[in-house]
Amino acid sequence: MTTNPTPLISPVASSKHPGGAPANVACAISKLGGKSAFIGKVGDDEFGHMLVDILKKNGVNSEGVCYDPHARTALAFVTLKKNGEREFMFYRNPSADMLLKESELNMGLLKQAKVFHYGSISLISEPCRSAHLTAMKAAREAGILLSYDPNVRLPLWPSSNAARDGIKSIWKDADFIKVSDDEVAFLTQGDPEKEDVVLSLWHDRLKLLVVTDGEKGCRYFAKGFKGRVPGFSVKAVDTTGAGDAFVGSFLLSVAKDTSIFDKEEKLREALAFANACGAICTTQKGAIPALPSTSDALALVKSKAN
Repeated sequence: MTTNPTPLISPVASSKHPGGAPANVACAISKLGGKSAFIGKVGDDEFGHMLVDILKKNGVNSEGVCYDPHARTALAFVTLKKNGEREFMFYRNPSADMLLKESELNMGLLKQAKVFHYGSISLISEPCRSAHLTAMKAAREAGILLSYDPNVRLPLWPSSNAARDGIKSIWKDADFIKVSDDEVAFLTQGDPEKEDVVLSLWHDRLKLLVVTDGEKGCRYFAKGFKGRVPGFSVKAVDTTGAGDAFVGSFLLSVAKDTSIFDKEEKLREALAFANACGAICTTQKGAIPALPSTSDALALVKSKAN
């Protein structure tokens, strides 16, 4: 039997672009002048050492990274459409990141943080799931703000229902949640443009829920106010890492001033800057190489103000 090849298996050309959502966020924070650290596991192979070198070169503390001599570093193959949107294929059965154990967590490093940021991919299988939950518990007990970006990647989950249930299993522990409009649609199975659909994701512990709407900007929902911050129109080449650039920028603002959750004007300024960071990240291929500097983001914000 023959089938028509998909773009993913018939590329014209390929290039390597190191990254991964939490690592992208850590690099975004560092590039904007903040301090960040990464906790995780890679294979004791060329790819693993390359990724740790990338973290170090981008100013990220890598003391929380450990190497597995028996498992490979995970690989993701990404095909870009003309509008910069992506299609993913993953190789990780099992990869080193899935095998991170509770005993391998660098708790001393974790407890120095002001914000602990995580996704949902580490919830898919053991022992990484238990390590993830242990880290969250330790962060909560240390008074650290919990930040969650589910980063839905359906090919990695056994099924859509498993993904939805797994992502929601830790939903009510977060202080801050960032989701895309597509993720709202997936998680709620409703229209992400409708406010009541978005607010079905709200819970009492939340300080802020942000929905990113691509170049249209983002919507925010706090305990005392809500609104929308417009985005920036740029020529998108690759949307990979845009959400991570947004999150990294915003978390740096939070770390500098947690009153941002209660003061709408400050929040809107931080979200406008985060929108600019996300937009700039789409103008180059790859996530980490495309992360913006503070001056680049400020220039884009200023250009719109004028």
